[in-house]
Amino acid sequence: MTGSLTFADNGPASDSRIADGRVLEKTPLERYVPPKKPSLVGLDRAKLGAALCAVGVPDRQVDMRIRQVWHWLYVRGAEEFEQMTSVSKGLRATLAAHYTLARPAVAAEQVSVDGTRKWLLRLPGEHPGERHHEVECVYIPEAERGTLCVSSQVGCTLACSFCHTGTQRLVRNLTPGEIVGQIMVARDRLGDWPRASAPVGAVVPTDGGRFVSNVVLMGMGETLYNFDAVREALLVAADGEGLGISKRKITLSTSGVVPNIGRCGSEIGVMLAVSLHAVRDELRDMLVPLNRKYPIKDLIGACRSYPGLSNARRITFEYVMLKGVNDELSDAKALVRLLAGIPAKINLIPFNPWPGTRYECSDWDRIEQFSELIFNAGYASPVRTPRGRDILAACGQLKSATEKLAARERLALRAMALTD
Repeated sequence: MTGSLTFADNGPASDSRIADGRVLEKTPLERYVPPKKPSLVGLDRAKLGAALCAVGVPDRQVDMRIRQVWHWLYVRGAEEFEQMTSVSKGLRATLAAHYTLARPAVAAEQVSVDGTRKWLLRLPGEHPGERHHEVECVYIPEAERGTLCVSSQVGCTLACSFCHTGTQRLVRNLTPGEIVGQIMVARDRLGDWPRASAPVGAVVPTDGGRFVSNVVLMGMGETLYNFDAVREALLVAADGEGLGISKRKITLSTSGVVPNIGRCGSEIGVMLAVSLHAVRDELRDMLVPLNRKYPIKDLIGACRSYPGLSNARRITFEYVMLKGVNDELSDAKALVRLLAGIPAKINLIPFNPWPGTRYECSDWDRIEQFSELIFNAGYASPVRTPRGRDILAACGQLKSATEKLAARERLALRAMALTD
């Protein structure tokens, strides 16, 4: 059985119908009309205050109005200004005339057999008249938590050889609103707001908590190459009087942009994950080309001095298991030596295949041996359970639909040229 696919508008979760993998609803590309007014989604308090002042809210009322709009937007999940019943009708009309509460448009939703959900989100072009862009984000439900995997860029510039996303060119950075908007979309689609209802078939948290309890920036893009927008978005997400996702439950993943690692700890204060994948520079140069600019020695040095690092705030080192490439037991021993003294968890990731890849996943027996050696050295070494593989939603498999289409068109043109 394969995962189900729904193409839909940006309506509520109850509007999505899913059955047996058939395409039931579709929003054609030509029907997408970017919003003409700016959205308040993703604004921090200072920028929200500036937006209110710009439409004539008196200075003496600004703080009160910030609190009201902030609550309706980030606690109640309002999608229209008319829902903000504690705000005067006049101000609601004024706000609606100048702004929206729009999130990224949902172009498609896929649901895996394991309950993982993947949304293809449509975004405006960076400049007027420019073609729209797309990113993917993924929701992974588990018994004890619900994790949302968020993207930070359209495409990626790093070209990691084992990563499907890395085969897509970098188009642009996401704005803070587009990053926060992914959390808003997930809560919209899952009914994760007060008095909202979960969609049929959703895995409901057993403890009665929020669907989206954890956020990981492990989707499309290199987070620390979009530092300012990521910082602003995560501080909004972590605000205890708004979306309220604890910094201890937000993990930012980087492939090793060394100059911004310390800034991440001091200016954002979230958990850090490092895509390591190799213990020798010559191999990591091939797997993660960024290593040529920031080699392992520099990367590990930045990790050792990460602000707030402790046993309670360990760094997660991600290590994809590639058969015959980086999975020798000697690699595991070298990994332990490399990380000695760093409060760390080593997350082993079985390689998730994608069309055209030259890599294979390590044999399961080898993964278990690798994990046991690390565990016996004193490190937690969980093996990440692959989720959403049937809908290409697993780690390293994300890629926008338009880029997939463009790649197919390029191959078709190349084939035609060869036959001429």
